[in-house]
Amino acid sequence: MNQDPKIITIADYFLKFSDLHIIDVRSPGEFEKGHIPQANSIPLFTDEERAKVGTAYTRQSKEIAMNIGLKIVKPKLRNFIDESRKIAPEGRVVVHCWRGGMRSASFARHLTENGFSEVFLIEGGYKHYRRHVLQFFEHSFHLYIVGGYTGSGKTRILEILREKAQQVIDLEGIAHHRGSAFGGISMGKQPSVEQFENNLYEEMRHLDLDQPIWLEDESHHIGSVFVPKALFDQMEASRVYFLNIPREERAKYLVNEYSNLDREELAVSIKKIAKRLGFDQAKYALEFLGKEDFYNVAMTTLKYYDKFYLRGLSLHDKSKIRKINIESVRHADNADLLLKVVTNES
Repeated sequence: MNQDPKIITIADYFLKFSDLHIIDVRSPGEFEKGHIPQANSIPLFTDEERAKVGTAYTRQSKEIAMNIGLKIVKPKLRNFIDESRKIAPEGRVVVHCWRGGMRSASFARHLTENGFSEVFLIEGGYKHYRRHVLQFFEHSFHLYIVGGYTGSGKTRILEILREKAQQVIDLEGIAHHRGSAFGGISMGKQPSVEQFENNLYEEMRHLDLDQPIWLEDESHHIGSVFVPKALFDQMEASRVYFLNIPREERAKYLVNEYSNLDREELAVSIKKIAKRLGFDQAKYALEFLGKEDFYNVAMTTLKYYDKFYLRGLSLHDKSKIRKINIESVRHADNADLLLKVVTNES
């Protein structure tokens, strides 16, 4: 005999039920703005249908809105079961909507009435999940910040540290952006600010928060997304291990990283920083690009980015900046050196 849907908190879900599939019944627009990363979307209403029901609720009455909603949903009922079976063929599933209201309750009840053995409803829905996410970033973290001018290979160093069993969070990877005017090239579409926070939480919740976590030194924004303020404040207050590598060596590294990218996109990125770089310098950079002289493109743009990074570094407590002079961009060697410095300070 099937049981009624069971109410669980979002904390319960992560502690006891995170192995189950989640069905998010909000509209596609709500889901696109932000969702639990592992959730599957089976919208009760389209965006247009949701707007229609909402308008009836506010301008007419709850009863009229419910009747409109029922009329919209009725032809979809069989499809809801079929789609849910594809997601959770074993018949055990977690369901939620925006705040654990009528949408998810009716959907969950429909599943239990049609053969699903165990259906869980998240109390407070996605709204409570978002509160849970933002509260998580208020934890006190033990952070190690890898700093260095553009072209220092910080992202690759973090990858090597992860291979060495260190706890690492790649903010730029999660943001789909390298953090500069060139940072979005070939990185795909960035998530919404809300979804970036959700994805970041999903990465961090699996870590041992009593142990150090390595992060790259970033500005508050990475492309169009923002590092959660509570986390960013801790990053600014943490020790920074600044890799001081000569500009010429970093330019060589950037040639390898960017010379195979689309020339038009590189030109657009140079034009984006023309005012800050200086129009004459931007003109030179574009001329070098036209000649495929990528080394001098890098040397020219680094004049701006080095100054820009120093301004960001100045936000840190000077006593917490550990400068490490390094001759070249050798990722494995530099990761080993970084670990040695940290170990010696412990």
